[in-house]
Amino acid sequence: MGERDCYRDVFPFSAVITTDSILVGVTTMFKAATSRGMSVHVFLFYAYALAALLLLPAPFFSLKSRARPPLSLAIAAKLGLLGLVGGFSQILGYAGISMSSPTLGSAISNLTPALTFVLAFLFRMEEVSLNRRSSQAKIIGTVLSVCGACVITLYKGRPVIFTLKPSLSLYPLVHTSNSNWAVGGILLTACYVLTTLWYILLKHIMMEYPGPAELTIIFFYNLVVSFLTAIVCLVTEHDMSAWKVQGIGLASVICSGLFGQCLSSIVHSWAIRLKGPFYVVMFKPLSLPVAVVMGVFFLGDTLHLGSVIGATILSIGFYMVMWGKAKEEMVEKSVESLLKSPSSQKAPLL
Repeated sequence: MGERDCYRDVFPFSAVITTDSILVGVTTMFKAATSRGMSVHVFLFYAYALAALLLLPAPFFSLKSRARPPLSLAIAAKLGLLGLVGGFSQILGYAGISMSSPTLGSAISNLTPALTFVLAFLFRMEEVSLNRRSSQAKIIGTVLSVCGACVITLYKGRPVIFTLKPSLSLYPLVHTSNSNWAVGGILLTACYVLTTLWYILLKHIMMEYPGPAELTIIFFYNLVVSFLTAIVCLVTEHDMSAWKVQGIGLASVICSGLFGQCLSSIVHSWAIRLKGPFYVVMFKPLSLPVAVVMGVFFLGDTLHLGSVIGATILSIGFYMVMWGKAKEEMVEKSVESLLKSPSSQKAPLL
Protein backbone atom coordinates (compact mmCIF):
# COMPACT_ATOMS: atom_id res chain seq x y z
CA MET A 1 0.00 0.00 0.00
CA GLY A 2 1.42 3.36 -1.06
CA GLU A 3 1.69 6.48 1.03
CA ARG A 4 -1.22 8.09 -0.82
CA ASP A 5 -3.46 5.04 -0.29
CA CYS A 6 -2.52 4.98 3.39
CA TYR A 7 -3.44 8.64 3.73
CA ARG A 8 -6.78 8.25 1.96
CA ASP A 9 -7.83 4.88 3.42
CA VAL A 10 -6.05 3.82 6.61
CA PHE A 11 -5.80 7.21 8.34
CA PRO A 12 -9.48 8.22 7.91
CA PHE A 13 -10.63 4.74 8.97
CA SER A 14 -8.55 4.77 12.16
CA ALA A 15 -9.29 8.41 12.97
CA VAL A 16 -13.08 8.16 12.59
CA ILE A 17 -13.40 4.95 14.64
CA THR A 18 -11.18 6.35 17.42
CA THR A 19 -13.05 9.64 17.47
CA ASP A 20 -16.50 8.01 17.61
CA SER A 21 -15.37 5.83 20.53
CA ILE A 22 -14.06 8.90 22.37
CA LEU A 23 -17.37 10.70 21.75
CA VAL A 24 -19.23 7.89 23.51
CA GLY A 25 -17.01 8.41 26.54
CA VAL A 26 -17.64 12.18 26.39
CA THR A 27 -21.43 11.72 26.34
CA THR A 28 -21.17 9.21 29.21
CA MET A 29 -19.34 11.81 31.32
CA PHE A 30 -21.93 14.41 30.30
CA LYS A 31 -24.76 12.12 31.47
CA ALA A 32 -23.03 11.64 34.82
CA ALA A 33 -22.50 15.41 35.19
CA THR A 34 -26.09 16.43 34.33
CA SER A 35 -27.43 13.73 36.63
CA ARG A 36 -25.60 15.53 39.43
CA GLY A 37 -27.30 18.84 38.58
CA MET A 38 -25.19 20.51 35.86
CA SER A 39 -27.14 22.59 33.32
CA VAL A 40 -27.14 21.31 29.74
CA HIS A 41 -26.94 24.83 28.26
CA VAL A 42 -24.09 25.91 30.54
CA PHE A 43 -22.23 22.73 29.65
CA LEU A 44 -22.58 23.44 25.92
CA PHE A 45 -21.50 27.07 26.29
CA TYR A 46 -18.34 26.21 28.21
CA ALA A 47 -17.45 23.30 25.91
CA TYR A 48 -17.85 25.28 22.68
CA ALA A 49 -16.14 28.37 24.12
CA LEU A 50 -13.16 26.20 25.14
CA ALA A 51 -13.00 24.66 21.66
CA ALA A 52 -13.13 28.11 20.02
CA LEU A 53 -10.36 29.32 22.33
CA LEU A 54 -8.16 26.35 21.41
CA LEU A 55 -8.68 27.00 17.68
CA LEU A 56 -8.25 30.78 17.92
CA PRO A 57 -4.90 30.88 16.02
CA ALA A 58 -6.34 28.92 13.05
CA PRO A 59 -8.01 31.83 11.16
CA PHE A 60 -4.87 33.99 11.27
CA PHE A 61 -2.79 31.30 9.55
CA SER A 62 -5.59 30.50 7.13
CA LEU A 63 -6.24 34.08 6.03
CA LYS A 64 -2.53 34.57 5.27
CA SER A 65 -2.42 31.45 3.12
CA ARG A 66 -2.45 31.88 -0.63
CA ALA A 67 -3.59 28.32 -1.25
CA ARG A 68 -7.27 29.20 -0.86
CA PRO A 69 -9.55 32.13 -1.73
CA PRO A 70 -10.27 34.87 0.83
CA LEU A 71 -13.10 34.39 3.31
CA SER A 72 -15.96 36.11 1.48
CA LEU A 73 -19.20 37.41 2.96
CA ALA A 74 -21.17 34.56 1.35
CA ILE A 75 -18.94 31.91 2.95
CA ALA A 76 -19.10 33.74 6.30
CA ALA A 77 -22.91 33.69 6.11
CA LYS A 78 -22.87 29.96 5.40
CA LEU A 79 -20.53 29.43 8.34
CA GLY A 80 -23.05 31.28 10.50
CA LEU A 81 -25.82 29.02 9.22
CA LEU A 82 -23.60 26.01 9.91
CA GLY A 83 -23.22 27.21 13.49
CA LEU A 84 -26.97 27.71 13.93
CA VAL A 85 -27.82 24.26 12.58
CA GLY A 86 -25.07 22.58 14.60
CA GLY A 87 -25.88 24.56 17.74
CA PHE A 88 -29.57 23.66 17.79
CA SER A 89 -28.61 20.07 16.96
CA GLN A 90 -26.32 19.90 19.99
CA ILE A 91 -28.89 21.54 22.28
CA LEU A 92 -31.55 19.02 21.28
CA GLY A 93 -29.13 16.08 21.35
CA TYR A 94 -27.65 16.72 24.78
CA ALA A 95 -31.12 17.46 26.19
CA GLY A 96 -32.28 14.11 24.80
CA ILE A 97 -29.30 12.28 26.33
CA SER A 98 -29.94 13.91 29.73
CA MET A 99 -33.53 12.58 29.58
CA SER A 100 -32.58 9.09 28.39
CA SER A 101 -29.09 7.60 28.08
CA PRO A 102 -25.95 7.63 25.88
CA THR A 103 -26.95 4.17 24.64
CA LEU A 104 -30.17 5.56 23.16
CA GLY A 105 -28.18 8.41 21.60
CA SER A 106 -25.73 6.00 19.96
CA ALA A 107 -28.59 3.83 18.69
CA ILE A 108 -30.56 6.68 17.13
CA SER A 109 -27.36 8.13 15.61
CA ASN A 110 -27.57 5.21 13.16
CA LEU A 111 -30.43 7.14 11.54
CA THR A 112 -27.91 9.61 10.11
CA PRO A 113 -27.02 7.73 6.88
CA ALA A 114 -30.67 7.05 6.07
CA LEU A 115 -31.58 10.70 6.70
CA THR A 116 -28.58 11.78 4.64
CA PHE A 117 -29.84 9.66 1.76
CA VAL A 118 -33.36 11.13 2.00
CA LEU A 119 -32.18 14.75 2.12
CA ALA A 120 -29.62 14.17 -0.63
CA PHE A 121 -32.41 12.76 -2.80
CA LEU A 122 -34.68 15.75 -2.06
CA PHE A 123 -31.86 18.16 -2.93
CA ARG A 124 -31.12 16.13 -6.09
CA MET A 125 -27.67 15.20 -4.86
CA GLU A 126 -28.54 11.49 -4.97
CA GLU A 127 -30.01 9.51 -7.88
CA VAL A 128 -32.61 6.79 -7.33
CA SER A 129 -33.62 4.16 -9.87
CA LEU A 130 -36.11 1.51 -8.76
CA ASN A 131 -34.65 -0.94 -11.28
CA ARG A 132 -31.21 -0.97 -9.60
CA ARG A 133 -30.48 -3.16 -6.59
CA SER A 134 -28.39 -0.43 -5.01
CA SER A 135 -31.34 1.99 -5.00
CA GLN A 136 -33.69 -0.71 -3.73
CA ALA A 137 -31.27 -1.47 -0.87
CA LYS A 138 -31.04 2.21 0.08
CA ILE A 139 -34.82 2.65 0.09
CA ILE A 140 -35.47 -0.51 2.13
CA GLY A 141 -32.61 0.33 4.47
CA THR A 142 -34.00 3.82 5.06
CA VAL A 143 -37.42 2.42 5.98
CA LEU A 144 -35.86 -0.15 8.32
CA SER A 145 -33.74 2.52 9.99
CA VAL A 146 -36.77 4.68 10.71
CA CYS A 147 -38.72 1.66 12.01
CA GLY A 148 -35.82 0.68 14.28
CA ALA A 149 -35.60 4.19 15.71
CA CYS A 150 -39.35 4.14 16.40
CA VAL A 151 -39.04 0.80 18.24
CA ILE A 152 -36.18 2.11 20.40
CA THR A 153 -38.06 5.29 21.25
CA LEU A 154 -41.58 3.93 21.83
CA TYR A 155 -40.99 0.40 23.19
CA LYS A 156 -38.83 -0.19 26.25
CA GLY A 157 -39.58 -3.84 27.08
CA ARG A 158 -38.21 -5.95 29.89
CA PRO A 159 -34.63 -5.49 31.14
CA VAL A 160 -31.94 -7.54 29.42
CA ILE A 161 -28.90 -6.34 31.39
CA PHE A 162 -29.81 -5.21 34.88
CA THR A 163 -28.43 -2.20 36.68
CA LEU A 164 -25.21 -2.80 38.58
CA LYS A 165 -25.00 -2.18 42.31
CA PRO A 166 -24.38 1.46 43.24
CA SER A 167 -20.93 0.52 44.59
CA LEU A 168 -19.80 -0.44 41.09
CA SER A 169 -21.39 2.58 39.45
CA LEU A 170 -19.22 5.69 39.50
CA TYR A 171 -22.08 8.18 39.58
CA PRO A 172 -25.51 6.68 40.41
CA LEU A 173 -28.26 8.24 38.36
CA VAL A 174 -31.88 9.15 38.86
CA HIS A 175 -33.40 6.74 36.36
CA THR A 176 -35.70 8.17 33.74
CA SER A 177 -39.38 7.34 33.37
CA ASN A 178 -40.97 5.98 30.21
CA SER A 179 -42.30 9.44 29.29
CA ASN A 180 -38.84 11.02 29.61
CA TRP A 181 -37.38 8.16 27.58
CA ALA A 182 -39.85 8.84 24.73
CA VAL A 183 -39.26 12.61 24.83
CA GLY A 184 -35.51 12.00 24.85
CA GLY A 185 -35.84 9.75 21.80
CA ILE A 186 -37.84 12.40 19.95
CA LEU A 187 -35.26 15.09 20.80
CA LEU A 188 -32.42 12.82 19.68
CA THR A 189 -34.21 12.08 16.39
CA ALA A 190 -34.62 15.81 15.75
CA CYS A 191 -30.95 16.25 16.67
CA TYR A 192 -29.78 13.81 14.00
CA VAL A 193 -32.07 15.35 11.38
CA LEU A 194 -30.21 18.62 11.97
CA THR A 195 -26.89 16.73 12.09
CA THR A 196 -27.62 15.42 8.61
CA LEU A 197 -28.24 18.96 7.39
CA TRP A 198 -24.98 19.96 9.10
CA TYR A 199 -23.00 17.31 7.18
CA ILE A 200 -24.48 18.37 3.83
CA LEU A 201 -23.91 22.07 4.53
CA LEU A 202 -20.34 21.41 5.69
CA LYS A 203 -19.58 19.50 2.48
CA HIS A 204 -21.02 22.39 0.45
CA ILE A 205 -18.88 24.94 2.32
CA MET A 206 -15.72 22.88 1.87
CA MET A 207 -16.36 22.71 -1.88
CA GLU A 208 -16.48 26.52 -2.02
CA TYR A 209 -13.61 27.01 0.43
CA PRO A 210 -11.05 24.42 -0.76
CA GLY A 211 -7.75 23.42 0.72
CA PRO A 212 -6.96 22.13 4.20
CA ALA A 213 -9.26 24.65 5.90
CA GLU A 214 -10.80 22.36 8.52
CA LEU A 215 -9.33 24.29 11.45
CA THR A 216 -10.69 27.63 10.22
CA ILE A 217 -14.17 26.27 9.44
CA ILE A 218 -14.46 24.49 12.79
CA PHE A 219 -13.21 27.59 14.64
CA PHE A 220 -15.96 29.80 13.20
CA TYR A 221 -18.49 27.02 13.79
CA ASN A 222 -17.54 26.75 17.47
CA LEU A 223 -17.56 30.55 17.79
CA VAL A 224 -21.10 30.85 16.42
CA VAL A 225 -22.37 28.02 18.65
CA SER A 226 -20.71 29.68 21.66
CA PHE A 227 -22.68 32.89 21.05
CA LEU A 228 -25.88 30.90 20.45
CA THR A 229 -25.57 28.86 23.65
CA ALA A 230 -24.61 31.99 25.62
CA ILE A 231 -27.87 33.63 24.54
CA VAL A 232 -29.84 30.49 25.46
CA CYS A 233 -28.12 30.39 28.86
CA LEU A 234 -28.94 34.04 29.61
CA VAL A 235 -32.61 33.37 28.79
CA THR A 236 -33.04 30.03 30.57
CA GLU A 237 -30.55 30.06 33.45
CA HIS A 238 -31.51 32.76 35.97
CA ASP A 239 -29.65 31.16 38.88
CA MET A 240 -26.00 32.29 38.84
CA SER A 241 -24.94 29.15 40.72
CA ALA A 242 -25.69 27.16 37.53
CA TRP A 243 -22.63 28.75 35.91
CA LYS A 244 -20.34 27.18 38.51
CA VAL A 245 -18.98 23.79 37.43
CA GLN A 246 -16.69 21.52 39.42
CA GLY A 247 -15.80 17.87 39.83
CA ILE A 248 -17.28 15.63 37.15
CA GLY A 249 -18.95 18.69 35.56
CA LEU A 250 -15.62 20.44 35.02
CA ALA A 251 -14.02 17.23 33.73
CA SER A 252 -16.88 16.68 31.27
CA VAL A 253 -16.63 20.27 29.99
CA ILE A 254 -12.87 19.99 29.41
CA CYS A 255 -13.13 16.58 27.71
CA SER A 256 -16.07 17.70 25.56
CA GLY A 257 -14.38 20.94 24.49
CA LEU A 258 -11.07 19.23 23.74
CA PHE A 259 -12.18 15.94 22.24
CA GLY A 260 -15.84 16.50 21.29
CA GLN A 261 -16.21 19.98 19.85
CA CYS A 262 -12.57 20.43 18.79
CA LEU A 263 -10.88 17.15 17.84
CA SER A 264 -13.91 15.20 16.59
CA SER A 265 -15.21 18.11 14.50
CA ILE A 266 -11.80 18.51 12.84
CA VAL A 267 -11.47 14.77 12.16
CA HIS A 268 -15.01 14.51 10.77
CA SER A 269 -14.59 17.54 8.50
CA TRP A 270 -11.23 16.20 7.28
CA ALA A 271 -12.79 12.80 6.56
CA ILE A 272 -15.72 14.46 4.78
CA ARG A 273 -13.29 16.33 2.52
CA LEU A 274 -11.45 13.10 1.68
CA LYS A 275 -14.27 10.56 1.61
CA GLY A 276 -17.60 12.40 1.77
CA PRO A 277 -20.39 12.54 4.39
CA PHE A 278 -21.43 8.89 3.98
CA TYR A 279 -18.00 7.66 5.01
CA VAL A 280 -18.18 9.55 8.31
CA VAL A 281 -21.57 8.12 9.32
CA MET A 282 -20.66 4.59 8.17
CA PHE A 283 -19.12 3.68 11.53
CA LYS A 284 -21.96 4.87 13.78
CA PRO A 285 -23.18 1.34 14.71
CA LEU A 286 -19.74 0.56 16.14
CA SER A 287 -20.33 3.14 18.88
CA LEU A 288 -23.44 1.34 20.16
CA PRO A 289 -21.69 -1.57 21.95
CA VAL A 290 -19.21 0.91 23.44
CA ALA A 291 -22.11 3.00 24.75
CA VAL A 292 -23.84 -0.09 26.18
CA VAL A 293 -20.72 -1.21 28.06
CA MET A 294 -19.99 2.28 29.44
CA GLY A 295 -23.63 2.87 30.37
CA VAL A 296 -23.97 -0.40 32.27
CA PHE A 297 -20.61 -0.37 34.07
CA PHE A 298 -20.10 3.36 34.74
CA LEU A 299 -23.62 4.84 34.87
CA GLY A 300 -25.63 1.92 36.20
CA ASP A 301 -27.94 1.93 33.14
CA THR A 302 -30.34 -0.90 32.40
CA LEU A 303 -30.37 -2.33 28.89
CA HIS A 304 -33.94 -3.08 27.76
CA LEU A 305 -35.28 -5.49 25.16
CA GLY A 306 -36.76 -2.69 23.05
CA SER A 307 -33.32 -1.10 22.66
CA VAL A 308 -31.81 -4.42 21.51
CA ILE A 309 -34.59 -5.14 18.97
CA GLY A 310 -34.71 -1.57 17.67
CA ALA A 311 -30.92 -1.26 17.41
CA THR A 312 -30.77 -4.56 15.50
CA ILE A 313 -33.43 -3.43 12.98
CA LEU A 314 -31.81 -0.02 12.69
CA SER A 315 -28.33 -1.49 12.14
CA ILE A 316 -29.61 -3.82 9.40
CA GLY A 317 -31.20 -0.86 7.67
CA PHE A 318 -28.01 1.15 8.11
CA TYR A 319 -25.82 -1.47 6.45
CA MET A 320 -28.33 -1.89 3.61
CA VAL A 321 -28.08 1.84 2.91
CA MET A 322 -24.28 1.69 3.05
CA TRP A 323 -24.18 -1.42 0.83
CA GLY A 324 -26.27 0.36 -1.79
CA LYS A 325 -24.04 3.41 -1.63
CA ALA A 326 -20.86 1.31 -1.85
CA LYS A 327 -22.31 -0.57 -4.84
CA GLU A 328 -22.95 2.69 -6.68
CA GLU A 329 -19.45 3.97 -5.88
CA MET A 330 -17.93 0.76 -7.27
CA VAL A 331 -19.85 1.25 -10.50
CA GLU A 332 -18.75 4.87 -10.75
CA LYS A 333 -15.09 3.94 -10.17
CA SER A 334 -15.21 1.18 -12.78
CA VAL A 335 -16.68 3.62 -15.32
CA GLU A 336 -14.01 6.22 -14.52
CA SER A 337 -11.19 3.69 -14.81
CA LEU A 338 -12.60 2.48 -18.12
CA LEU A 339 -12.70 6.04 -19.47
CA LYS A 340 -9.15 6.74 -18.24
CA SER A 341 -7.64 3.53 -19.61
CA PRO A 342 -5.17 4.02 -22.51
CA SER A 343 -7.07 1.64 -24.78
CA SER A 344 -10.19 3.81 -24.56
CA GLN A 345 -8.22 6.94 -25.46
CA LYS A 346 -6.62 5.50 -28.63
CA ALA A 347 -8.20 6.70 -31.82
CA PRO A 348 -9.29 4.02 -34.31
CA LEU A 349 -7.14 3.53 -37.41
CA LEU A 350 -10.08 3.85 -39.72
